[in-house]
Amino acid sequence: MDQLLGNKTIAEVPIYKNYIGGEWVSSESDHVYKSINPANTEEVLGYFQSSSINDVKKAIAVAKEAFPAWKNTSAPVRGEVIFNLIGELERNREELAHMITKEVGKAIREARGEVEKTIQAMKQFSGEATRLAGETLPSYQPDIFAYTIREPLGVVGVIAPYNFPLGIGIWKIAPAIIAGNTVVFKPASTTSLISVKMMELFEKAGVPGGVINMVTGKGSVVGKEIGENKELKAVSFTGSTDVGITLGKAVTRHGGKMQAEMGGKNPAIVLEDADIDKAIESIVISGFYDNGQRCTGTSRLIVPRSIAKEVTRKLVEKAESLTIKNGFAKDAVNGAVIDENQMNTYLRYVQLALEEGATLETGGSRLTNGDLAKGYFVAPTVFSGVKPEMTIAKEEIFGPVIGVIAVEDYEEALKVANQIDFGLSSTIYTKDLKKALHFVKNIESGVTHVNLPSTYFENHYPFGGKKESSIGPREQGSTALDFWTDIKTVYMKA
Repeated sequence: MDQLLGNKTIAEVPIYKNYIGGEWVSSESDHVYKSINPANTEEVLGYFQSSSINDVKKAIAVAKEAFPAWKNTSAPVRGEVIFNLIGELERNREELAHMITKEVGKAIREARGEVEKTIQAMKQFSGEATRLAGETLPSYQPDIFAYTIREPLGVVGVIAPYNFPLGIGIWKIAPAIIAGNTVVFKPASTTSLISVKMMELFEKAGVPGGVINMVTGKGSVVGKEIGENKELKAVSFTGSTDVGITLGKAVTRHGGKMQAEMGGKNPAIVLEDADIDKAIESIVISGFYDNGQRCTGTSRLIVPRSIAKEVTRKLVEKAESLTIKNGFAKDAVNGAVIDENQMNTYLRYVQLALEEGATLETGGSRLTNGDLAKGYFVAPTVFSGVKPEMTIAKEEIFGPVIGVIAVEDYEEALKVANQIDFGLSSTIYTKDLKKALHFVKNIESGVTHVNLPSTYFENHYPFGGKKESSIGPREQGSTALDFWTDIKTVYMKA
């Protein structure tokens, strides 16, 4: 709930401001909202600006003013700030990991992994500035020289999610500014603190004032204006499919470019010839780690009936062995989920699955023993007897819930895997090379795997999905700059 802004602190908790034009400024609304520690809801981490439409417009105007100078800065020089950012991330890696665990709730191991992946991404992105290439092709006319160049779009918007607040925010902003754009950034309200730290690191890395601007607040206000404002030439979003599609319609309505990474209902197929123990280890990583709060997480486990009971039993054993504690505990596999809303979403889907006839094998409840009672902790959950038409098999839960679907054979497994509106990630566990290759060719997902967790990725490869999982060009890898640039074709005659 918003709170009227009074003094510089509220009950000794810091109040953080928007970052516009290289300065920290208050919202005209004079209201703030709080970010809490999901592992201990009594701990308020900070208050943040509940910004207005006019705050967003101010940030856009400042970014527009900064654009000409940044556009005319050579691409290799723009890339230097990302190179500098690597050092800032490395020097602050432990502080960043602690902030992520505090604000997101994830285990410190997972938070450190996010920081490391972000550093790896910046190592790749920093080199992209010297590869901002067009192409030279022969003309039909002997006296004409023709080529293409890539130019920035202008002022662009970035809307980041809570599950990887450091990684995804920076993965979007870095290629945008390398390409020569200026940015208006909206972080998730639940992860505003780590986003403030991001702005500080970009500033230390040498990003000029106005090139990156951050406005915090409600998606219904800040996000809506980012989507509808005609001054923004492109918007990159990660979040739910419903929001992404609505936002995409608003952006494209005024001629803007839209990139969205959205939902997933990712299948894992385990065949009879697979090493089942290794497959289960991978599925636990992709389905349960980070509380399933990954868009690429495994949520549908599709297996032949001949091994369904064995696979389910081993998955249940692993699920029940996982340690759920405050994310800072050394032995914690999972910490808390992000907030009360996500916890209730988890509980609602568990209830729906029971009502529709699925069998709860383990989990399915909030954990409240000891200190866990102060936070939003939930149990890793396994359902058997899941049918493809059940809600739990069709809708994204974004929680540690895996539904086991039994099928007759590989052909039916592939059919069920594709029988979904999403198409982000997938994986198959088998020693049969022929079936593995057939799966890779026929699975309807933008990312796929063989004998690996569905969450596995490397930053120097493109990332994105099919169907309702993605809109627009891929992120990261060799395609990272595609969305953020326009191509100009030049014909020259002396």
